[in-house]
Amino acid sequence: MRRILTVLLAFTCVFATASAQLLVNKEQTFTRADSLRGSLTPFRTCYDINYYHLDVKFDIDKKFISGSNRFKFTATQNFTRLQFDLFANLKVDKVIYKGKELPFHRDYNAVFVSFPQPIVNGSKDEFTVYYSGNPTVAKRAPWDGGVVYTTDSLGRPWVATACQGLGASAWWPNKDHQADEVDSMLISVSVPTGLKEVSNGRLRKVTRLKNGYTRFDWFVSNPINNYGVAVNIGDYVNIKDSYNGEKGKLDINYWVLSYNVSKAKKHFGDDVKPMLKAFEYWFGPYPFYEDSFKLVDAPFLGMEHQSAVAYGNQYKKGYLGHDLSNTGLGLAWDYIIVHEAGHEWFGNNVTAKDIADMWIQESFTTYSEGLFTESTQGKQKGQEYIYGLRAGIDNDKAIVGPYNVNKEGSGDMYPKGAVLLNMIRTIVNDDAKWRNILRGLGKTFYHQTVTYSDVVNYINKEAGIDLTTVFDQYLNHRTIPVLEFAINQDKLSARWITFVDNFTMPVRVKIPGGEYKLIMLNNNKFTPVDIPGATKDNIEADTFNFYIGLLKD
Repeated sequence: MRRILTVLLAFTCVFATASAQLLVNKEQTFTRADSLRGSLTPFRTCYDINYYHLDVKFDIDKKFISGSNRFKFTATQNFTRLQFDLFANLKVDKVIYKGKELPFHRDYNAVFVSFPQPIVNGSKDEFTVYYSGNPTVAKRAPWDGGVVYTTDSLGRPWVATACQGLGASAWWPNKDHQADEVDSMLISVSVPTGLKEVSNGRLRKVTRLKNGYTRFDWFVSNPINNYGVAVNIGDYVNIKDSYNGEKGKLDINYWVLSYNVSKAKKHFGDDVKPMLKAFEYWFGPYPFYEDSFKLVDAPFLGMEHQSAVAYGNQYKKGYLGHDLSNTGLGLAWDYIIVHEAGHEWFGNNVTAKDIADMWIQESFTTYSEGLFTESTQGKQKGQEYIYGLRAGIDNDKAIVGPYNVNKEGSGDMYPKGAVLLNMIRTIVNDDAKWRNILRGLGKTFYHQTVTYSDVVNYINKEAGIDLTTVFDQYLNHRTIPVLEFAINQDKLSARWITFVDNFTMPVRVKIPGGEYKLIMLNNNKFTPVDIPGATKDNIEADTFNFYIGLLKD
């Protein structure tokens, strides 16, 4: 595991890495293709996606797909041209509008369609894209993206999609930007007869075709992000279960390879219902009762595909048998079940508009691992788990990435983001209020896409504390704040050393044998530490819950 940045190194690194951080940011360059993929231009914002019908056939032997996607939309302004997305290695065969072919042209992976007459603001309309080709083959899913082609241990074909980051347009045409989630969707996938196909939502129909293929129709009744749309093809068996949750009976389905049925019943049974109970308590009702909850055996580690979570943790506890927190606490449960299902609340229900804010999805979901540990092993163990995640923090660059170019920030969004949220919980200092904040995020932004400001402003308002500079420091800067103690006018005083203007954050301090006291400090001036008997030598800061450096001059 990567080693943690110690509090002693933190002070040095605050200064030593500042210029390096500016250099890294300066050297980042992006292409027109990046902007076309990541920007919300008028050619994208001119229409709001209401419904997709994706109808695609998989020729597994040739690694070839062909089919169509129907776009139903509402115009948000008058326009004659719009953009959809499809990777350039896939061919747009034709675009049909009112029975006629529309002209289109490509610009990298963006496709621009021209209409014969203006589409009027507020009107509802549709067009259909027909396409074909050999999609990108994922070599190391889910860390890269595309389609995974492999076989199970019995030699049967096993195929799945995984395209977070890379983009869903790597295998199907859509408006490939997280800001616009389709309201509902029909997913029709034709596969060689004898195999089964599992996608998101509920199975509506299975049709035996005349060409040696079988079509599976799945309907998603809730908004869904593009990268969450999934295809899973294999020798699957369905195990049915249910959970009595906050909104009533939740249907649970496990789609597993035929030889995994026995161990799936036991292994999934251990963690799925406790996970649902814990997350409904902390985050509110499971967001997709109408579409059910599924775990699907996948030929890669895992992915948060909405209502069809990809599972590939080899039926082991922990993360492939390891504990990312180095505490041993993570070995009591299956990491992929807990983490990827946690994304149903943060990632699928509440989705970042721009991938630059992927921290909204990954930080809250990594934090959910600690909450699950707390729900099953107690609060102290849950916080120990979060503390242990510090070993995975690199402090290499900002967690928030550059906007409008489809670029994520640092992978620290996972452990450092979780540590930040636990720290904010400590600052709020009221677990009932903190739980209401977490549940309120899911309720306020139910089935919505959100920005950095949406989340930070909501937490500020509900906590009754302005945490703007705290989020700024931990998310937009690679360094952590350093708490400096000094003697000023014969009094023990303290301040923060940071690069964020007007940085203000409370911290818990005490003397040996005493109780922690929350004191408010900033980086503008030293503030007296009003604790009787406190000196530079005996003052202690709560570095278990506060991820900070320490300096005593």
